[in-house]
Amino acid sequence: MYACIDLGSNSFHILIGEWVGGRIQIVERCSDSVQLGEDVQKTGGISPAAYKRGLVCLQHFKTLMDQYPIKQYWALGTNTFRVTDNAEDFIQAARDIGIEISPISGVQEAVLIYAGVSTSLPVSDNHRLVFDIGGGSTEVVIGHRHNRLLTESMAIGSVAWRDRFFSPKTSEPLLLEKQLEAATAASKSAFDSLSLAVTKAGWQEAYASSGTVKMLAAICQAHGFGKGEIKLAALFKLKPQIIAAIAGGGELPGLKARRRELLLPGLAVLMGLMRSYAVDSINFSATSLREGMLDFMVKNEKTLAIMQNSQLPDVSSTHDS
Repeated sequence: MYACIDLGSNSFHILIGEWVGGRIQIVERCSDSVQLGEDVQKTGGISPAAYKRGLVCLQHFKTLMDQYPIKQYWALGTNTFRVTDNAEDFIQAARDIGIEISPISGVQEAVLIYAGVSTSLPVSDNHRLVFDIGGGSTEVVIGHRHNRLLTESMAIGSVAWRDRFFSPKTSEPLLLEKQLEAATAASKSAFDSLSLAVTKAGWQEAYASSGTVKMLAAICQAHGFGKGEIKLAALFKLKPQIIAAIAGGGELPGLKARRRELLLPGLAVLMGLMRSYAVDSINFSATSLREGMLDFMVKNEKTLAIMQNSQLPDVSSTHDS
């Protein structure tokens, strides 16, 4: 039995699974909106409140793992662990709890995300655009089957964009609209730096994972725009309703309360990416980094000791394979 812990800038996740009859069987999964990356762009460090929330969550994860005969676990730290000046202190505090955290690069994260998304898709000869919008970074991959033609990590995410563009005290619709427009333009500008490489690699199908995409897919479905799919045209049509709901504090079908404060920044990041790469429609993928971690673990028994020592196979940023 294996445990995979994904420590994102917005949420912490744990997935416990085992290999049964040649397939991965999920035994347990849970998550917590820790928001470890809050205010990181302003302070350069994990805030005391986020630090505490993170350790409380890890203690819960450790208690959960102790209930199962775990053969091996893998805990990966993503963007916040790459950019904060007190990440090592947090890693030591987690070690005291009994969880060893392995920080990984953005490209390594992208490799595992692509593997995780691919586990739920049928074999195809199409080039696939796969991306994951996290709290502090967005990973972008174009692949053909198991080959990656482009692998990148961009320093843009829903928590980072919230802290940069949106004031929690703003409730004026016109001001929210201006903030959304500025955040979307900045998002598109950031993703434009990769647009030539995306065009060169080419793609026929687009898939996206993460809580941001799940949230927006649920909102689109609740408003009659299809299940498990997000169309750029639908986002434009829903934008006035989204702004009105956030400004007035009202309910929005498909939106969970705990995701509310990340709705506008998440929308800005997704719309910027879709406009930059000419993506009219994407499919939501329920599998992502954690499933990629688990897939790697169960298929690479000989490297388990290496992984526990915070290592991944050496991968570089790629634009061609």
